[in-house]
Amino acid sequence: MTQPASANVHQARWQQTLTRVRTRVENVPSYRASGRIIRATGLVLEAVGLRVPLGSACRIELSSPGSERTAQFAEAEVVGFSGEKLFLMPLAEISGLTPGARVFPLGEGELTSARRFPLGDSLLGRVLDGNGRPLDDQGPLLDIPHAPLATPPLNPLSRAPINTQIDVGIRAINSLLSVGRGQRMGLFAGSGVGKSVLLGMMARYTQADVIVVGLIGERGREVQDFIDNILGDEGLRRSVVVAAPADTSPLQRLQGASYATRLAEAFRDEGRNVLLIMDSLTRYAMAQREIALAIGEPPATKGYPPSVFAKLPSLVERAGNGKRGGGSITAFYTVLTEGDDQQDPIADSARAILDGHIVLSRELAEAGHYPAIDIEASISRAMTAIVEDDQQRQAQAFKQLFSRYQRNRDLISVGAYSPGHDPQLDQAVKLYPQLENFLQQRIDERADIGHSRQTMAVLLGVGGTR
Repeated sequence: MTQPASANVHQARWQQTLTRVRTRVENVPSYRASGRIIRATGLVLEAVGLRVPLGSACRIELSSPGSERTAQFAEAEVVGFSGEKLFLMPLAEISGLTPGARVFPLGEGELTSARRFPLGDSLLGRVLDGNGRPLDDQGPLLDIPHAPLATPPLNPLSRAPINTQIDVGIRAINSLLSVGRGQRMGLFAGSGVGKSVLLGMMARYTQADVIVVGLIGERGREVQDFIDNILGDEGLRRSVVVAAPADTSPLQRLQGASYATRLAEAFRDEGRNVLLIMDSLTRYAMAQREIALAIGEPPATKGYPPSVFAKLPSLVERAGNGKRGGGSITAFYTVLTEGDDQQDPIADSARAILDGHIVLSRELAEAGHYPAIDIEASISRAMTAIVEDDQQRQAQAFKQLFSRYQRNRDLISVGAYSPGHDPQLDQAVKLYPQLENFLQQRIDERADIGHSRQTMAVLLGVGGTR
């Protein structure tokens, strides 16, 4: 009697399952290497008895309170070595660590599984931590492709040039500091000058297929506030948010920034135009400083070890345009200027590796001028390649009038200015209220490129500067 076709299919499936299980069992090593913890100082654990490369993941055995038979494990990463000693840094705060605790390197299969991160469209609208685990209440991430964080660098000669302006919805930026698709801009600001609000406006108004937001080293309260009140439902629907707040380990903060960049790279490789917002690049540098100092790297410029200044370009260079005909990553990195010091070493280094910088002024913010963009101190290095000559001349004329007024502001305020001696200053005084109004914008107001150009042309045409 012949078996039905369904029984044959069922039997074939069982045979395939048994074959896979047999293969996995045969590949299990006959022994498992382990080391032990010999020292724990601050953030760093020292282990001996293992030979694993830098960046490898390990599991540290922890004693479980109240039971000697059960053990828990904490994940750590190899961040350095000296002779036979390995320097490990846990991914999260650990408790129950004892002298001589065993350390297990993750096997090849486990390493691939543990150090791969979720990617893809299923993450849109989600909020994740630096490990790719959900922080929201929308359920687990199932059947999602995973990939490692590291990617090979793009050949600089194969990148598409920056030749197309992108609409960010901010009048002052669209007209005076035009941003190109694939450009990497820095947002330099002290605390409390409207940096997060400006980022949220760009996230809602920028013409991009996907938005990736990396909140690195910020206060936990600000993460929820940025998502609910600044990004909003409209912005979140086409965004992926990676949050590694200040209370996470420095390794998690580094990993969060790399993961946000990796997400943007994955969308770019699919041919999409991505907006990457990283808040902030300074916290990323501070996390690397904590790690470097903990493993004994000597401080250099204002307490920052040399590895910090090597990490910054390797992160920033991953953004930008992809290959010709492909996608792009337009990136905005916030840089905190402590005490509004523009010569801070991180600010100075970021200014050198970015394609332009937008400076927010505390003086303007205190005067109620929002967004508090200091157009005299800001510049877009790609503007000349992406805008027409007419707009370039109008932007230059606008800045000249604005700067002329600012240089003579004290004389004007005390009544020492008398018209008729300097035609350009007379024009600047006449137009200044309109110039100032042009630079201001409400949080719920969107100004596209066409409207921004037209408004500036009309404004300068009234003064006869066209």
